Amino acid sequence: MSEVLMDMQNLTKYFTLDTDFLGRPVTVLKAVDGVSFRIEKGEAFGLVGESGCGKTTLGKIIVNLYSPTSGKIFFEGKELTALKEEQRRSYCKDIQMIFQDPYASLNPKMTIGDIIAEPIIINRLLPKSQVEERVIYLLNCVGLARHQRNRYPHEFSGGQRQRVGIARALAVEPKLIVCDEPVSALDVSIQAQVLNLLDDLQDEFGLTYLFIAHGLNVVKHISDRVGVMYLGKLVEIAPKRELYANPLHPYTQALLSAIPVINPEKKKERIILQGDVPSPINPPAGCRFCSRCFKEMDQCKLNVPVFKEVSPNHWVACHLFD
Repeated sequence: MSEVLMDMQNLTKYFTLDTDFLGRPVTVLKAVDGVSFRIEKGEAFGLVGESGCGKTTLGKIIVNLYSPTSGKIFFEGKELTALKEEQRRSYCKDIQMIFQDPYASLNPKMTIGDIIAEPIIINRLLPKSQVEERVIYLLNCVGLARHQRNRYPHEFSGGQRQRVGIARALAVEPKLIVCDEPVSALDVSIQAQVLNLLDDLQDEFGLTYLFIAHGLNVVKHISDRVGVMYLGKLVEIAPKRELYANPLHPYTQALLSAIPVINPEKKKERIILQGDVPSPINPPAGCRFCSRCFKEMDQCKLNVPVFKEVSPNHWVACHLFD
């Protein structure tokens, strides 16, 4: 049986947009609303969904950039959400993040060598005499040369900057890396290189990934299991091959139908979703996908579907499987 590295239980994150005269919340945005799942040690867990579904917010909760409104996070059996801020900060070294935008996530006034060295120095992981050697080693790991150490971020391409971001995340020897759409800002020709690099580094360093992406076509190459989010909630989780071969939730089916087929002779029926995504400020009372679902039933508007295991390791929240 696989060892659980991180366990999230009923996580919520609400943002107050407006308050009344007494400071009480009047308008609340429900970015993450009751999300529960586990990440096993050594696996790559893919998390996909449309813009605004809450996947990036969830990633920022995990790395402690946001505090959850409610719910629990367990890391190696320790409840992080019960710790005081000072104690919680000591776990930040073990949980790192690769940000979406390689242009905005690097300090333009620092050389890339200093950017990579900074977390090592702050966390006092090595004597000062050994820091430079570690920086050069990490540059080599991500495919950058020793002589580039004293260059600034603006001197690099987008793909190279993302490699610097990856090296910075690796610098503190983390156990879990949250990859927040790390290839979405890159050219298609560069995306495959970065994905292959992440795959190689996972084997070399024994890493665990939470890989956040827009589309199922990206997570297919790197994930072991895939979770699908819609409007703040998880709608389906399954092993990668099972999900792609047998998608159960209508939303997952629609996402898979949008993946382009390389063979022009192979016809594929595209599922076009009607309507707009409901507002996370005022989500539907029942199933949050019912206003766009092509398999909608009467009970979908009234009752929230239970997220349950319908076959081994295949979880779905849909009234079709009640």
